[in-house]
Amino acid sequence: MRFVFTLLTLVFIALGALFGALNSESVPLDFYFLQAPFPKGAALLCALVLGWLLGGLLVYFSVVPGLRRRVRAQARELKLSNRERAAQATPSTDSKAVALRPISDA
Repeated sequence: MRFVFTLLTLVFIALGALFGALNSESVPLDFYFLQAPFPKGAALLCALVLGWLLGGLLVYFSVVPGLRRRVRAQARELKLSNRERAAQATPSTDSKAVALRPISDA
């Protein structure tokens, strides 16, 4: 599986490099306070990567905190139920039945 992932990564890197080489003409990008010329392919690939990262961060920060809260709550419930089971499993000292121990000859 790791080999397939590595192979796919290399294929997409090669396609990105080819895309950048085929779109090498320069386009001006205006950042309001700065205007800089960039190759069209590089600008498009940077926009793609930036969108991918921002989208991933948005999903991560909207989903993961809720899941972590849920896991913590379930861990607390599990700990509480384990304590209750342990308390029920231990014999109480209030019972009238007395355990008999064998007498050893010493």
